[in-house]
Amino acid sequence: MAKSLASEETFKLYSDLLATVGLEQKGKNMPYTSMNGNMYSFVTKEGYVAIRLSEEDKQEFMDRYNAGPAISYGATMRGYVHVPDEVLKNTKELAAYMHKSQEFAKTLKPKPTKKK
Repeated sequence: MAKSLASEETFKLYSDLLATVGLEQKGKNMPYTSMNGNMYSFVTKEGYVAIRLSEEDKQEFMDRYNAGPAISYGATMRGYVHVPDEVLKNTKELAAYMHKSQEFAKTLKPKPTKKK
């Protein structure tokens, strides 16, 4: 797996956000959250945080924060938004979207695990 271009500050802000909302961080080099085999937030290889939202919440987030879709490895990640750095620094405000992201993840079809 490629090394992330994320700064230590980005990793810390992401970890702090997850701790604030009581979510478990998975992954060491590329931190993420997931439920039932579906990832719903992560630190991208490109160095920013992306969160997965319903279409309605995604559009609201993009309009409110002038954010774009998440792009990783040159491909647009369907359902994910790029969290601008200034929004990531506002843990209290972003926490509401993390809750929405987690609630949306609960509605996704579970994926089988590959662990034995």
